[in-house]
Amino acid sequence: MKIENNQYVIDGIPVLSLVEKYGTPLYIYETARMEAQYRKLLKAFPGSNTRIYYACKALTNINILRFFRKLGAGLDAVSIQEVQLSLMAGFDPKDILYTPNCVSMEEIDKAVDLGVGINIDNISILEQFGHKYGKNVPVCIRINPHIMAGANHKISTGHIDSKFGISIYQLPHVERIIQTNNMVVEGLHMHTGSDILDVEVFLRGIEILLETARNFKGLKFIDIGSGFKVPYKPDDIYTDIEQFGKGLSERFNRFCHDYGSDLTLIFEPGKFLVSEAGYFVARVNILKQTLATMFAGLDTGMNHMIRPMFYDAYHQIINISKPEGKTRIYTVVGYICETDTFGWNRKITEISEGDYLAFLNAGAYCFAMASNYNSRFKPAEVLIHRKKDYLVRQRETIEDLTKNQIVIEDIF
Repeated sequence: MKIENNQYVIDGIPVLSLVEKYGTPLYIYETARMEAQYRKLLKAFPGSNTRIYYACKALTNINILRFFRKLGAGLDAVSIQEVQLSLMAGFDPKDILYTPNCVSMEEIDKAVDLGVGINIDNISILEQFGHKYGKNVPVCIRINPHIMAGANHKISTGHIDSKFGISIYQLPHVERIIQTNNMVVEGLHMHTGSDILDVEVFLRGIEILLETARNFKGLKFIDIGSGFKVPYKPDDIYTDIEQFGKGLSERFNRFCHDYGSDLTLIFEPGKFLVSEAGYFVARVNILKQTLATMFAGLDTGMNHMIRPMFYDAYHQIINISKPEGKTRIYTVVGYICETDTFGWNRKITEISEGDYLAFLNAGAYCFAMASNYNSRFKPAEVLIHRKKDYLVRQRETIEDLTKNQIVIEDIF
């Protein structure tokens, strides 16, 4: 989003014109930014056989899935429903890696039947899988390297207290299960969670994964997940992809030489690909002055964007109705019957009731976590592709809230 002719535009389209056309609250996604991030990541790993699998839990609109398929991406799914959506979007089953957590064997059986790659992250399921499928269905194994490369403990998944992955200290048990059941392991996987701040710590995790890989013969790929940090504030820090790519490519290429096989290096970015490509726009319903605070109350709330309340996540907020002018200090809140505060003490160009505010970095884990709390409708979604706008999800109606409810006529 940038200012042209004193108005905010996305890929040449005035944002206020989208608001007039589709109403608010409104999610807007920009394919040009998604593609730029995709190309940037591929370019960062010279000399490696690199493949990107979009972590679709970040944003599962089927049009987004179709766009990444067209770019040549594979897909990372964490539920059988994401697998089904991916197949509906046209992905080949062989390009989908299913990485569930704490699911039943029945769900994994469904994924096997659909023909997608299976990634197992606990001893119990690995043993059940081996007994049932043996050498007939290859698997990937997710390990926990016991590192803390991220910032927020709620989104870090590679440390010793995480529920994700099989501990590297359990590898002797893993090897016994594999040997006893004559299983075929085609890949090893690691994911440390979002917001990687320390590249060197993450690279040490890679060294652990590659060292572990030496114990497995016949591997086809190494999957290192993702978690690359994107900037949320104007001068925010972010993962240096170029530095990371140079360091990892050297290590990975050296490993492949020693291993005697040119393995595929897989990444599973979600936030990195779609966060900065998304915007969330809401209308200012009221201004409320208290003894200490000026509140700007919106026509949305934590039901549509829970990240600030859930993770203490920061989203830059701008007044798109007034691109220029003096700034004042506002606390931006929602209309839900909870303390749903999007941002405390934000400097924003002077707000009037009826103005429209835009949240940046709203592409990842925003609509994906939306709910109908307070019986509010979920917003519409709009896709900007090659300077044209497309409605890709209709705003919900009262019929959507009630269509699965069953009214019992005779008991009340």
